[in-house]
Amino acid sequence: MDGPIQLSLPLPRSMDTRIYIQLTAKSKAVVLFLTTASAEEATSPTPLGSFVYALPDRYNPTQPLSTPLCTVEPTLEFTTRLAKLITKRTQLPTYVGNSVSFASAGLGGTVEEEMEAFKRVAELVLSKLESANATTNGVQS
Repeated sequence: MDGPIQLSLPLPRSMDTRIYIQLTAKSKAVVLFLTTASAEEATSPTPLGSFVYALPDRYNPTQPLSTPLCTVEPTLEFTTRLAKLITKRTQLPTYVGNSVSFASAGLGGTVEEEMEAFKRVAELVLSKLESANATTNGVQS
């Protein structure tokens, strides 16, 4: 992957709010930033939220290690889970910054809405990483 990839997807059960994603994958690390914005807030800056670093555990590859570098309690669990998932699947150190807010989701940010958003983001990011990896290895899928 030469430069960052910018993606967006709708916030589950929300009318006009989207999750914006910036993904950068290098040979030795993955960097991912997520935020939400509605149409009227798209140009205003949003706070950083949580920032988590995860890395593969050499002794137990199924359980990546993680450490929060910046914590904002409402976003910390989502960020940590996403960083660990990407690290587990790619076996690369991963930095994830997340300021996603579920306040404008249809039901105000229930567990189901958060899980649905997590699943969509994870599927999208992992598919982009897999296609970037296939391209780097000389195999275009």
